[in-house]
This record gives sequence, structure tokens and C-alpha cells, in this order.
Amino acid sequence: MNGSLTYAPMAKIAKNARPAPPPAEPAAPRPPRTGRRSPNPARAAYAVASKSSLEQRNEMILEYLPLVKFIASRIASRLPSHIEVGDLVNSGIIGLIDAIEKFDASRKIKFKTYAEFRVKGAILDELRALDWVPRSTRQKASRLEKAYAELEQQLGRAASDAEMMEYLGIAAEEFDALVSEARGVALISLDELQGDHDDNFERNLLESLADPEHLDPAQSLNLDQIYRIVADTIDQLPEKERLVISLYYYEELTMKEIGEILAITESRVSQIHTKAILRLRGRLAKLLDW
Repeated sequence: MNGSLTYAPMAKIAKNARPAPPPAEPAAPRPPRTGRRSPNPARAAYAVASKSSLEQRNEMILEYLPLVKFIASRIASRLPSHIEVGDLVNSGIIGLIDAIEKFDASRKIKFKTYAEFRVKGAILDELRALDWVPRSTRQKASRLEKAYAELEQQLGRAASDAEMMEYLGIAAEEFDALVSEARGVALISLDELQGDHDDNFERNLLESLADPEHLDPAQSLNLDQIYRIVADTIDQLPEKERLVISLYYYEELTMKEIGEILAITESRVSQIHTKAILRLRGRLAKLLDW
């Protein structure tokens, strides 16, 4: 009897008990971690754009490198032989890169025009930083500029070499030596044309090349004054100096090519060019109160 009493409850418990759940399936193994995050679409797009921009810049550098070499060679032709053309080219390339990065097509200015300004400016900045011209040479050049300006104001016309020698009280050999020594100083940049009058002169000049009406009256007056002074001074130059300036700056011939046209030596062309620039600088300095 004790066995039946014991069996009945156990049977009832077994009848009412829930079946045991089936064994859980083993979890799928996780893929091994590589340590890389999923790519960020914005970052990927930026990387592609940066690479494309760098490639485009390099292509433009290669395209305009001949222009840099041309400008550097023209400037080097007026410098002492110890100034390496390669150094000027390197400075010009820096100016070209600066032009590529800062060029604003909305101004409607040709990139070549903008690049020329930047390249020339970078080369002249490097020459000024080197300070390769002795102070005594600068003083002699300033003496010539001042003498040209004062004498030509008295005469009302361009002074001849003989008149300049008499005004300075020096012989022909000393005068020629002064002009020859001033050759490297006779470099005119936008900064020198500007003086200390307008910090935005270069930007304004570039904009005026595209659209003169874009400037306000005060800016236009300043630019018109510069242009008028330069044009008037060139018109008043002796015939040979005017021709050299025209061939060198407008026709963009080298001094060697100009010498072949005029049947004179390259050294003589350089001397004529220096005199013309000294006259121009002297008159600009006097009229603009530098």
C-alpha cells in the first residue's frame, strides 16, 4: 500500500509536467575581426576629390612650366652671372602653385595673365630677399633715377647721354659704368609701381584687365594715373629706347633677338633698356612722391 500511495503523486506530477525544450542550436561563429572600420562615404569622397585636385594641379604645373622658365630667363638676363636661373625657376614655380591655388575664375581673368603676375612677383620677392644688390649699387641707381627726373623736368624732354654726363659732372666711361652697374636694379614689379598707396593694387589691376568698370572711381583714378604716366614716359623716350621697350615688353623678344634686329650687341641692348627703365622709375618716383 505504501508503494501505491507513493506512485500516484509521482504519476500525477509526471502527467502535468511540461516537456523539456529542445536543445539550443549552437551559435554561428563570428567572423574574425580585421581591425578596420566600415568606410565613411564622406571621407572616401574627400579622398577622391583631393587626389583629383592634386593631379589637376600637377598637370597645370607641367603645362605652365615653360612660361615660368621663359619669365625666369628674361629676368636673369638683366642680373649678374652668379645668379642661377634654376633658382629663379624654383621661385617661379612657387608663384605658379600660388596662382593655381588662389585663382578665381569668377573674375573673368585669363589664368595665364594671373599666373604671369604671380610668377614674376615670386621671383622678384626672392631676389629682394637675397638682397644680392649692394647698397652702393642701389645708391648709384637712385642717383641716376633722380638725375634723369630732375634734368628732364628742366628740359621738358628726354635728356641725352651728353646732357646727363654734364649734369652729373662725370666722364663717359664713368657714366657707362654707372648704367651698367644699375642694370640689375632696373627691375620694376607691381609692388614698386604701387608704392605704399594701395594694398589691393595687384588685385585691382587684375580685375581692371577683365572689366575696368568693376573698380570704384578712386581705384580707377589710381590705375589710370599709373597707366598715363607710364605711357607718357615711354612716348617721350628716345627712339631707340622706345623701340627696345616695345620689342622687349610687347613683342616679348629676348635681348639677344632685339640685338640681332637692331644690329647691335646684346650688352648694348641691355644698356639701352636700363636707361629707359631708369627714366621711367625716376619719373614715377617724382610724380607719385615715393
